[in-house]
Amino acid sequence: MPKPNSIMAVLAIWSLSATVAESGIGVNWGTVSLHKLSPATVVDLLRENKVGKVKMFDADPDVLKGLMGSGIQVMVGIPNEMLGLISSSAGASDLWVQKNVSAYLGKGGANIRYVAVGNEPFLSSYSGQFQSYVIPALMNLQQSLAKANLAGYVKLVVPCNADAYESSLPSQGAFRPELTDIMTQIVSFLNSNGSPFVVNIYPFLSLYGNSDFPQDYAFFEGTSHAVTDGSNVYYNAFDGNFDTLVAALSKIGYGQMPIVVGEVGWPTDGAVGANLTAARVFNQGLINHILSNKGTPLRPGDPPMDIYLFSLFDEGAKSILPGNFERHWGIFSFDGQTKYPLDLGLGNGRLKNAKDVQYLPPRWCVAKPSTDLSAVVNHLKIACSAADCTTLNYGGSCNAIGVKGNISYAFNSYYQLQKQDSKSCNFDGLGMITFLDPSIGECRFVVGLTDSSASSFIKHRRWFIAWLWISWGVWIFVL
Repeated sequence: MPKPNSIMAVLAIWSLSATVAESGIGVNWGTVSLHKLSPATVVDLLRENKVGKVKMFDADPDVLKGLMGSGIQVMVGIPNEMLGLISSSAGASDLWVQKNVSAYLGKGGANIRYVAVGNEPFLSSYSGQFQSYVIPALMNLQQSLAKANLAGYVKLVVPCNADAYESSLPSQGAFRPELTDIMTQIVSFLNSNGSPFVVNIYPFLSLYGNSDFPQDYAFFEGTSHAVTDGSNVYYNAFDGNFDTLVAALSKIGYGQMPIVVGEVGWPTDGAVGANLTAARVFNQGLINHILSNKGTPLRPGDPPMDIYLFSLFDEGAKSILPGNFERHWGIFSFDGQTKYPLDLGLGNGRLKNAKDVQYLPPRWCVAKPSTDLSAVVNHLKIACSAADCTTLNYGGSCNAIGVKGNISYAFNSYYQLQKQDSKSCNFDGLGMITFLDPSIGECRFVVGLTDSSASSFIKHRRWFIAWLWISWGVWIFVL
């Protein structure tokens, strides 16, 4: 562990630079993937694209080691499932800070600036499961940071979903009644410690979950469904949602609280409306809007401190309980290749691809021409309980490739996950290896990575089981 005086010297330098740094565009780096790029490759990709801010959902040691010496500002996360322990034990809080923050700071270390205490812990679907843990966890962690002489530098935040507040018009925004007291306490804590309010805003989910939601209102290109709120007019859902939060904060006495958008983005696959064109239009419109410094009607000329795009990569092992699109939010595909032209406004032009990515040989597993469909169902269950088959479902980019194409896609996804082991393409004689790329239109048959994590299937097997139970009925329909 670095010596305390060396940590403080580095933090003093970073703090000085932070006072003159402009707010800007960051990314969420999730790691629930089937094919993982090495952290070193990802950090090179971030630096090549001049991305200076990264938000994590845990404190993955491999990722943090990769970020050491990069200068990239980091927000590490504490999963909701850990809040109970940390809220009840000062010792557990001290140990977490020592292992996941102090250990990475100092000369040549990681520039950890925030600790996210939970992730959307007040989400209405959690039915209050984590609610009582948040404030005690904040108090213990603040004391732990103080013991490590880091309380003035590393800030605690609580990322909240936009469902924490509600209203019919932005100016009438208020926190949900059952959250008013706890939110007042949390915001008071954040304010007294110089922390921003972190919120996740998803216009896509508003569109996805409501057939009456006007599509053009989700974007930044102008709308015929503007919302008039007194003297203010809202032309996009993002501004309306943001100002609803501003109004909610004002109602509890913190109308000037700095706001960071912790997650915002648009998926490229897995649902109607989730495609490359829509994602490009939304994300580029969002970036241009934020960097124009126009702000919102309730905060003119005062845009969010920062926004973190969701997300850096597609994550093929994520839970799809919200929908198949959950695995397709990346601005890059799993292999670090750009999906569509996007300028982050960081003076670097369009996104640049990851370099020196090591792929497995260019070969694929497909169904034999003579495949008997009556014998294939169990093999599809095996393939799609391990690999990601979400693009085959309704709204997906591979939904229209036909029955034989569906089978081949599932076979190949499993084959690549198994590092092209020839036995994994057998499927009782129904599969065959080909050297001709079977990709069809926008439906891409992937080739795996040589440096992907072989343990990721075991680590995330619970999500595969969830996929099988939730989506198998849809899969049968696809066939």
